Amino acid sequence: MSLQKLSVLKSKLDDTYAEAFTGICCRVIITADDGETLKRAAYDATATPGTVIGRVEGGIESWLDEKETPDGRMGVIVQFWYDNEDIEKFDVELSYRIRQDVLVKPFTRVFDASINPEGYIDTMKQVGHCGDGFEWEEKLYGRDMIVVPIAIPDFIIQRKLGYSKGIMGANFWYMCRTKDSVLNAGRKALKVIEKVEGVITPFDICSAASKPETNYPWIGPTTNHPYCPSLKSVLKEESKIPDNVGYVPEIVINGINAEALEEAMREGILAVLEDEDVLMVSAGNYEGQLGDHKIYLRALFS
Repeated sequence: MSLQKLSVLKSKLDDTYAEAFTGICCRVIITADDGETLKRAAYDATATPGTVIGRVEGGIESWLDEKETPDGRMGVIVQFWYDNEDIEKFDVELSYRIRQDVLVKPFTRVFDASINPEGYIDTMKQVGHCGDGFEWEEKLYGRDMIVVPIAIPDFIIQRKLGYSKGIMGANFWYMCRTKDSVLNAGRKALKVIEKVEGVITPFDICSAASKPETNYPWIGPTTNHPYCPSLKSVLKEESKIPDNVGYVPEIVINGINAEALEEAMREGILAVLEDEDVLMVSAGNYEGQLGDHKIYLRALFS
């Protein structure tokens, strides 16, 4: 990138940082006989970003062809994340996603896809025992698998799924002049981020940035009111909406390591700034209240 282009780029970057936090990640491969079933399993299992309500959240990292999966079928890499280090709780929450969204889909299988795992979750207790004691273990596809007998035989899952620490909640906000740029620029960003190994975007294009403090603690994080365009005339000086900005969408990124996360943020920011109606890029931070990772936007392009 030329110095001139770099200067123009940085002029559109808010001098701020994205605040992120440490989480634990389980990276798996789901396979199926057909594409429609595979998509339903992947989308259903990752549909609800849930860390703000104490649940597992997930996302699709990449789609795989038959040559890239353990059983020679079409597949998908999915990441599941939890925002604290309570492995037993993570095990339970993860099992809900697998049992309710994957096991129930015809002819699906789940394999470990961890990279340098720090430990393993034994899937027998929370998933294998769905076989009500009739489940069995078998060496299949070169892996130790559990076969869970179900009505259209059978669901198969690897006995141990690796987990490791990563970074959750990294984000950037792209401030748009027009409604069309919200989706056009955001979809370009998602497309390039999808090419980065080891990251997911659990919300895709998110329309509701939140903040830690709230008047309604039983709800959890509520709207980040200074960044709501419809409140600009009400909040006056408290509003942080720049002139000509009518929309402030957010893209949240979880990554298995800092390098992958920063690459994804860099590529995503460059993609949204290709749209002339994206006037600037900022990020969500809460002065250290949320997490211990700070990703400075301008430093990404130093």
